[in-house]
Amino acid sequence: MSDALELFVERLIDAPVDACWRAFTDHFEEWWCPRPWTTERIEQDLRPGGRSAMIMRGPNGEEQRLEGVILEVVPGRRVVSTDAFRAGWIPQAPFMVGTWSFEPEGQRTRYRASARHWSQESCEKHRAMGFEQGWSVVAEQLEAVARRLSAEANA
Repeated sequence: MSDALELFVERLIDAPVDACWRAFTDHFEEWWCPRPWTTERIEQDLRPGGRSAMIMRGPNGEEQRLEGVILEVVPGRRVVSTDAFRAGWIPQAPFMVGTWSFEPEGQRTRYRASARHWSQESCEKHRAMGFEQGWSVVAEQLEAVARRLSAEANA
């Protein structure tokens, strides 16, 4: 897949990897989409072939259901998922492959979230939806949760 079809955000989070991972896995609904949107996690089975299902809700009653499968999990470091399939490897119209990675840099974490698309059209559609701004806000929200968890662990 061409890098031209990938959108990503990257930031250095002021919290250790374990706090970022706990934020990602255990506090998903607190950071997943930009506020005032909310997320209801239906299932997040973090194993290859596991189901990923959620409902994102907007402040004006909007509702977006997302369903996919987990492709790869490296505990504490990386999650890869796609919406090209739903549970049971049932194909559906694909939009992207998402990758979230966490690399330690001292007591901080290099966080990278990317979306790879099947076509230039879907990549541009995602960009026009506000990918960079939205996923940057999500990274900030993830950092806030990770910093809180780190502070609680050190208290």
